[in-house]
Amino acid sequence: MEEEEIEKAVLAYLNKKGFKQTELALQEEQSKSSSNTQTDPGVARRIISFSESENIPARYMEGYSKLRSWTYNSLDLYKHELLRVLYPVFIHSFLDLVAKGHVQEARTFFSRFREDHEMMHARDLLKLDDILTPSHLHEMEFAHSLRQSKVNIKICEYSKELLMQYLQKMEPFTVLGVINEHINIQVSPGQPSSISDDTDAVTLIGGSQDTAKQINQKEIRWGLLEDSSKERMERASSLVSYLEKAEGESKKGDSEDNKKLAEGGKQGNTSRKLKKDKVVGATSKTVRSETHSISVASRVMTEVSLPTIPTEVEHAVLEDLRVRVQMGSLALPSVSFYTFINTHNGLNCSSISQDGSLVAGGFSDSSLKVWNMSKIGQQVDASYVQPENDSNPNGNLLGSENGKRSYTLFQGHAGPVYSATFSPLGDFILSSSSDSTVRLWSTKLNANLVCYKGHNYPVWDVQFSPSGHYFASSSHDRTARIWSMDRISPLRIMAGHLSDVDCVQWHTNCNYIATGSSDKTVRLWDVQSGECVRIFIGHRSMVLSLAMSPDGRYMASGDEDGTIMMWDLSSGRCVTPLMGHTSCVWTLAFSCEGTLLASGSADCTVKLWDVTTSVRGPKTDESKTGGANRLRSLKTLPTKSTPVYSLQFSRRNLLFAAGVLSK
Repeated sequence: MEEEEIEKAVLAYLNKKGFKQTELALQEEQSKSSSNTQTDPGVARRIISFSESENIPARYMEGYSKLRSWTYNSLDLYKHELLRVLYPVFIHSFLDLVAKGHVQEARTFFSRFREDHEMMHARDLLKLDDILTPSHLHEMEFAHSLRQSKVNIKICEYSKELLMQYLQKMEPFTVLGVINEHINIQVSPGQPSSISDDTDAVTLIGGSQDTAKQINQKEIRWGLLEDSSKERMERASSLVSYLEKAEGESKKGDSEDNKKLAEGGKQGNTSRKLKKDKVVGATSKTVRSETHSISVASRVMTEVSLPTIPTEVEHAVLEDLRVRVQMGSLALPSVSFYTFINTHNGLNCSSISQDGSLVAGGFSDSSLKVWNMSKIGQQVDASYVQPENDSNPNGNLLGSENGKRSYTLFQGHAGPVYSATFSPLGDFILSSSSDSTVRLWSTKLNANLVCYKGHNYPVWDVQFSPSGHYFASSSHDRTARIWSMDRISPLRIMAGHLSDVDCVQWHTNCNYIATGSSDKTVRLWDVQSGECVRIFIGHRSMVLSLAMSPDGRYMASGDEDGTIMMWDLSSGRCVTPLMGHTSCVWTLAFSCEGTLLASGSADCTVKLWDVTTSVRGPKTDESKTGGANRLRSLKTLPTKSTPVYSLQFSRRNLLFAAGVLSK
């Protein structure tokens, strides 16, 4: 009788999973084989118990409760690794109950245990809270992706042995079935990982990890543009040849100088030799620095036709570079903080021009306001007064203070403005809005030049490319788009994220853009082909900010939980997580030479991080000091109840920041 029950249970399972050929093969095998075969009693008990548990909702509640108690009572050394199993088991137990039609039991299960995961996975739980019927599992893309892909969990070898031993002894076998079907356990060598490594220990969505690994194997050209590398190489080679020639001439002259030395010409020759050594040392140092910079940041050809830079702008840039202050752990930047007051909770975003002379704010009343910092506190010129014809809403408007306002008001959007960005030269500004449009404004003409329509939903972010002319936008429609100022339709559409694309950032060489999404991933896209070349997985919440290092090798991303992750673009791996903020990281900025990273957060602080230590720090030091992540923070600059909306390093390495005073 027991053998018949086992056969029925196995056939029912194969039929449920759709394994038709296996079911037919098993039936044929049963008809050929003798009925005297006996199944191992332990295996038989598990098969029957597993088949029964699929139809009993209480088994899920009981199995998860036992697993939860066992993990919380485990040894402290392995507890934080074993706790990683709880969340995916909780999620898939809930989804299994919904899929089998036990909706009421599923809601009870969800309500009872959701508090265990509120801190780390609040956004996921809000999405899953809307699942009320089995049909929602197919209609909701987040739930559908969870059902179609396995969750990857990293634990050490001994933690896996402890878990397997417990699951084999455990009854009912519901949890064992969930783990076998939906969880992929990856064994990491050595001792249990630290708690700080939990950021990349569990990969919940994003399809399969194998897909990300396959994409991350593509070759990318992360180096700087090759616009001046040939000239630098020629200059370096000419210096080398000059040095060789100088050394040859000096050898020839040594024999003649020796005679003069014997005659009392020591002093003059010594001074000449010192002068020559000084020149040789300086020039060889220049050669070494040039060749070193080229080897560290390889030169690449741009695939995008970039605009030419005016001569006067080149002179201004060179002047800024001449007086630039070198930043480091011992030389922190000066900070100029711009605070918005009396905004009445209407400010959504802010932006600062590269030289800090212009500050823009996007408001919920569909307006964009630009302040000229050089004119703050001065009497407004009469030429800035709006003309009598009030049909043009752009320009400075008459106000209550001295009859004039201190800002330029740009109106044209039909919804709240969520993002604004200045062009590299500060002569244009882009704004994006919930009306699904992007608008281009002229800061010289004080007028709206173009309205770009292409997105179907609110546009969360827009960013100019480092060279201007091109810009990228990201939207609620789960796409990012690349535009040029002279075209009203997008040049490229990047689709692939599973949720909103919340932020976008250009690579230094303009060949790539990076996008951060509410699906907790960051993607790198090739501008020329429009395809995804990197997927960065590791964040536990939505990604809100991105920044690229000046050498193009690294990228920083900040999320809603306050975690900052430093990524290596060549490998697609996280170099180090930077912990310290207690709320959303809204803005990130690298210093001009890439040695410092500044982060601004909703916790009303600006933090400065030592990128050199974070990226190249020896692992032995990290293992000795338990708080390695905290040591990478150089300084925390608190504000007066002002969440930080934007950060901007000038070419002279002065740090500008902006935020709104909140009561």
